[in-house]
Amino acid sequence: MHRGVRRLAWFAILVGALSACRAEPGAATDRSGEAAPPKAANSRPAAPSPTALSTTAPTRTPAPTATPSPAHPVYDGPPVSRSEVGLQVHLHDEDVSLIFDHLRALQIGWVKVQVSWKLYEPEPDHYDARRIQELDQFISRAAAGGIQVLLSVAKAPEWSRPTTDMDGPPAEYADYADFMHYLATRYRGQVAAYELWNEPNLRREWNGAPLSATDFVALVRAGAQAVRPADPLALIVSGAPGPTGINDCIDAVDDRVYLGAMLEAGVADMVDAIGAHPYGWANPPDSSLASPDPAAPSHNDHPSFFFRDTLWDYSAILDQRGRSEIQIWVTEFGWGSFDGMGAAPPSEAEYMAAVSEWQQASYALRAFELAHGWPRIGPLFLWNLNYAPLLGTRFVASGFSLLRPDGSLRPAYLALQTMLD
Repeated sequence: MHRGVRRLAWFAILVGALSACRAEPGAATDRSGEAAPPKAANSRPAAPSPTALSTTAPTRTPAPTATPSPAHPVYDGPPVSRSEVGLQVHLHDEDVSLIFDHLRALQIGWVKVQVSWKLYEPEPDHYDARRIQELDQFISRAAAGGIQVLLSVAKAPEWSRPTTDMDGPPAEYADYADFMHYLATRYRGQVAAYELWNEPNLRREWNGAPLSATDFVALVRAGAQAVRPADPLALIVSGAPGPTGINDCIDAVDDRVYLGAMLEAGVADMVDAIGAHPYGWANPPDSSLASPDPAAPSHNDHPSFFFRDTLWDYSAILDQRGRSEIQIWVTEFGWGSFDGMGAAPPSEAEYMAAVSEWQQASYALRAFELAHGWPRIGPLFLWNLNYAPLLGTRFVASGFSLLRPDGSLRPAYLALQTMLD
């Protein structure tokens, strides 16, 4: 089928799905491989046509160096600025000085921290002093180093929810607004952007209430209205839907369907950018549903599994609704690999066995290069820096880490240094 015809046919399916959910065949897992739900610039440039996205080819360790061992890919694309490159870090109970050693070595311009609301406000109006002090220190160090901060705020505390099972929103959205106002007031002029919630189309992140884009937009509205007066210069990003290939309205709503419903509910009127998580599973960044890489063993039969398709589709959905001025911020992306980790990937992420460390690195470089050529895309936040030293090799998140469990540098880390040196 001609690519344009196939694309139109796909969007016709999505339009029909807005009123009725159904499971997508052959797509029963999210990016982690788990059955859903898993176990526990102030300016906004106008976007070009989506076709502008080119298709051409636990003790402290010393400060990291760029010694190329093992071998790693070298970036040879057009110059990429620090303002385009971000990285998510795990902060809680970590060595903040070591984190900033890495951030300086990588020369990135943005850092993302997920603020787990339930850890910071364990009781109503009572803030955990140790957690707040840690965040204070982190944000202060980032400002001193010229690194912009994105705080992603999600996971309501147990006292605010109708259930304590998994994670989910508060029963009263005013509670979220109060917490966002607290953060924006405390960090006025220091935090560049806030992402309101995380993957709300997944039951694991929105448990205790039906999956509803309309309800999520109401939560975003409450959060945005709290942030704006407290820190007018802070940018607001809508929480990114999670791409899964599932659309049963119980465990997940397809991310394209969900984004369309978010826009229908008015989310674009209250945010500066739309969040996206264009993970690639084992598919290269240039690959697409229309032309999948035959080497990818699974997760290749649905557009949600392709980095390029996700960004192309989100752009098209925005354009269809007359919101071409809205940027898309890639608040998470990456390729998982257990190559070089001394262990096989967890059973729920066997697809990672098809991604070598070299591919993990080269795919990340290519993704930054693709996004650089597409002004519609804001900063990209690679997920993640330091989960493997924290979690070891038993967890999926470790496969995405730029550090190995022993703290040594993976090729993706060294490759990123070649992009910004």
